[in-house]
Amino acid sequence: MALALLLLLADWPQFLGPARNGTYDGPRVGGEPRLVWEINVGAGLAGPVVVSERVVLFHRRGDREVVEAFDRKTGASVWRHEYATTYRDDFGFDEGPRAVPVVAAGVVYTFGAQGVLSAVDLDTGHRRWSVDTRTRFEVPKGFFGAAGSPVVEEGRVLLNVGGREVGLAALDASTGELLWTSGRDEASYSSPAMATFGRERLALFFTRDGFVAVDPATGSEKHRLRWRSRSSASVNAASPLAVGDVVFLSASYGTGAIALRLKGEALETLWSGDESLANHYATSVHRDGILYGFHGRQEYAPSLRAVELQTGRVLWSEDGFGAGTVTLAGDALLIVHERGELVLAEASPDGLRVRSRARLIPGIIRAYPALSDATLYVRNEKTLAAFDVSAGAR
Repeated sequence: MALALLLLLADWPQFLGPARNGTYDGPRVGGEPRLVWEINVGAGLAGPVVVSERVVLFHRRGDREVVEAFDRKTGASVWRHEYATTYRDDFGFDEGPRAVPVVAAGVVYTFGAQGVLSAVDLDTGHRRWSVDTRTRFEVPKGFFGAAGSPVVEEGRVLLNVGGREVGLAALDASTGELLWTSGRDEASYSSPAMATFGRERLALFFTRDGFVAVDPATGSEKHRLRWRSRSSASVNAASPLAVGDVVFLSASYGTGAIALRLKGEALETLWSGDESLANHYATSVHRDGILYGFHGRQEYAPSLRAVELQTGRVLWSEDGFGAGTVTLAGDALLIVHERGELVLAEASPDGLRVRSRARLIPGIIRAYPALSDATLYVRNEKTLAAFDVSAGAR
């Protein structure tokens, strides 16, 4: 039992880690990054996941979307599953998959840029099933294709498909059969999360129109709040972050952030506005009542900030920090900057206190990293690399 728990804690099986909140619970990190291995990979903005002895990456080579498993210690390819794609980005950006894979009960689930939802065996890479959601649910292409990573729980795959008649959907994790649909919300680029409020388990979505919470078993809608930019040329990308009975939502394009308290069937707004913590694409993390994240548009050198969850008060702001992702590792913020730098700082309300800085890989890092057993896995447009970031000797 203890060994199974240890292995579970060491895994990073989905977007934002085991609890989908950007929090790492494993051996202490803090050492100078030491390159373990580095390999060439295809296009994509989907970060890696780590389960047991496998690192799984979803990427694109030529006209094929590829789900590939690598040995976590050596980077050697173990298996690959691929299928054809014709996705083209209308803005000239990366044409690989955007959504991070999800691994649950020995199965890898992927959601391609063209809306193909697939399930393959973690041990062998053999196909279990696949569903073309774009065709089945008549999904418009949108600005950047499909990007929200599904959530898998209790035998269900939940996602915001954004079809003409179907907004949210649940599919049977074993067969791909449709279990329920809910609403007609357009798809965003935000990945859903799961949380428990009192005795009620809810699936939390930040769709193109705003916040929706549903019963994961039936799709029955429990809460809804419109929260989106007035501009049609906008996106919602950061995931909902649940802390106790509070849900934090954030977006750019003049939308800003909102903290909601779920009280039975009611939603109470604790605060809202565009001045505290407007996340463009990177989800904030939480520790001891404080949110840490990026404020402002990615292309305009956003600030790194600490903000009180209950009030929205800005405690400190490092202006012009630049874009990236932030992961909470114990009492530290592990920040992977877009320009390929790793910044380790204290998770402190008293100011940005940098412990170390180090270069990782050249180029631009947009994908979320995975952090497992004090090993950091990062990718850019052509490279996947593993770094030992342990605080002590291994």
